[in-house]
Amino acid sequence: MTVYRYNGRSLKGAAEKGIIEADSKQLAVKKLRDKGINPRQIEESKSILHKDLSLGSGVKNEDFVIYCRQFATLIRAGISIVEATRILSAQTSSKALKKALNAVEEDIRSGISFSASATKSPKVFPTLFINMMKAGEATGNLDDTLDRMAFSYEKSFKLKKKIQSAMTYPIVLVILIIFVAVFMLLWLVPRFTESFASFGAELPTITLIVLAFSDALRKFWWILLLVTIAAMGGFVFLYKNNKQFHFYTHYALLKIPIFGKVLQKSAIARMTRMLSTLFSSSVPILSALAIVEKIIGNPVIEEVVSKSKRSLEKGSSLAEPLEQSWVFPPLVTQMVFIGEQTGSLDYMLEKIAEFYEDDVDRTVDSLKSLIEPVMILLLAAIVGFIVAAIMLPMFSLYEQV
Repeated sequence: MTVYRYNGRSLKGAAEKGIIEADSKQLAVKKLRDKGINPRQIEESKSILHKDLSLGSGVKNEDFVIYCRQFATLIRAGISIVEATRILSAQTSSKALKKALNAVEEDIRSGISFSASATKSPKVFPTLFINMMKAGEATGNLDDTLDRMAFSYEKSFKLKKKIQSAMTYPIVLVILIIFVAVFMLLWLVPRFTESFASFGAELPTITLIVLAFSDALRKFWWILLLVTIAAMGGFVFLYKNNKQFHFYTHYALLKIPIFGKVLQKSAIARMTRMLSTLFSSSVPILSALAIVEKIIGNPVIEEVVSKSKRSLEKGSSLAEPLEQSWVFPPLVTQMVFIGEQTGSLDYMLEKIAEFYEDDVDRTVDSLKSLIEPVMILLLAAIVGFIVAAIMLPMFSLYEQV
């Protein structure tokens, strides 16, 4: 809820001032009048003490997907936009979404359209959602538009979760392997170093390598730590501030063996799903491409979409720039070309999205079943290498004794 400061008079004429919590300014006025206070001035409190502390003002994907589906259901049931907005504002668990919906409700009651009001909260309402709402308001087909949008966000959310789960698991295992290796080199190996030195025996090559690694790590760990932190910090800085570096990072990710293919297919599915949803809602093709170009989130795909938009502006084909790019397989370009020729581009794009979404699902499930044994073998190999380096000299010493 939002905190408001007020000045007013009680029923007896006494001056009253203070703060009150409410979902909107109108509800705050109503609450005060119910208490017998006639507010003369009421405004949102700017004090940091009355602000909700959060790490961001956006809305979680889960919350927005649920909101879209519920909004579509309410509109199809014949409930007005303003009433549906009020209902969803009251029941959502997201504070950012609740605050934005309260503001939208007030704007709608004052004569402003939903889409125009939603543009005031860009961190809550995505560009795709706003433009779809504009199209739905213009055509009077808001319920179907919301249904398509809810379905599109649900598909995108599930696909994103699949990719995250596929990428997170190996990263966690790699970190675990590094931690185990460093622990053994810093604490386990040094315990045997003095023993080996006291015997004065000739050590195997494998043992010398491990001892050298252990000694270097113990002496220069702080340099390694500083270099790692600096490299990570430099990468994040360049990724956020250098467009060329940002582009080639995504380019490199798409070229990674196995995982690159998964990222490529998911990006194609996301792009075609967005375009299909926009075309189905009567958004002009150039406007749809401009929207997707801004929100696709992958600069490599973004560059191709931009070329496609320029190609259409010159009267050429949408499929031509896609065909010239290595990112899009022949299946995509052929289906887009057929869609353009037959006037069924939205249908063809939807089928492309469905094909690659299913393909990503199957690939991720297969990767999960393969990654675990591979990473376990890698961990066993590293640990086994270090243990072997320790045990081999001990066996040699026992034989000499």
